[in-house]
Amino acid sequence: MPTVLMVFGLRVLIYSNDHRPAHVHVQGKGCEAAFNLHCPAGPPELRENYGFSQKELGKIVAALADELTRLCAKWRGLHGNY
Repeated sequence: MPTVLMVFGLRVLIYSNDHRPAHVHVQGKGCEAAFNLHCPAGPPELRENYGFSQKELGKIVAALADELTRLCAKWRGLHGNY
């Protein structure tokens, strides 16, 4: 599971054996969340959350949106079409 980005000390991961739709997992501080990317145009959308506060989720979504082009390219490189 390659770490494709670090935000606020959290790991943003795309699992190499994962499924569509394009999404990332964010892990850290004992929490995990998954976000659908809605490639290629976004916006990222929370799918699952285990422990992050609403404030943290807002910051994470904003960071993912800023890196959306890069994240979608990483997904496509690992899995092909979105």
